[in-house]
Amino acid sequence: MSIQTLAVIDDDAAVRQSLLWLLASDTLQVSGFDSAEAFLADPRRESFNGLIVDLRLSGMSGIVLLQTLAAWPYCPPVIMLTGHGDVPHAVAAFKMGVVDFLEKPFDDQHLIEQVNHCLQQDQAARALHLHEQRVHLTLATLTEREKEVMQLVLAGLLNKQIAEALHISMKTVEVHRARVFDKMGVKSAVELAGVIASLAGGGGRG
Repeated sequence: MSIQTLAVIDDDAAVRQSLLWLLASDTLQVSGFDSAEAFLADPRRESFNGLIVDLRLSGMSGIVLLQTLAAWPYCPPVIMLTGHGDVPHAVAAFKMGVVDFLEKPFDDQHLIEQVNHCLQQDQAARALHLHEQRVHLTLATLTEREKEVMQLVLAGLLNKQIAEALHISMKTVEVHRARVFDKMGVKSAVELAGVIASLAGGGGRG
């Protein structure tokens, strides 16, 4: 089984160290950061499979860090910790997609379960993100004419109708259609529609 990675961002050294001890295992590598700034400066920042973030960090707060992460192309699942029951911040954090908002002291077993949930969620979300990246890169290789043909195929037009709409021969349509299918890795218009629909339906926090 491959090793997954988790970042713990907490300026309380005792809490940070206890989390590193509690969560580290043969299949989970846990790294600690004493500030959001330290985490963002780390070259591994976008490769972590999950984040545990303290709300009241010195310097950049946990909420501001969440706002920063929201601008990333892909953000791993986040568990937020707080030393105080803070309903407005909890609501804000959940709106930004955190998996859980835990008040210290928290139940160790519950935290472990939530971390495992994060890692499972990341695996599926990251796979979708990578798929979307590949599709976008492939779309960028299509010529303008191939894109025009693809849009009309997706609109349900037959080759003859596409030829009339674009003022080209049916043979030319067939060539462009075949090239689109080949580049997109599909064998039918239905498969092509599914690939494009996956882009519209994907996204969101991991």
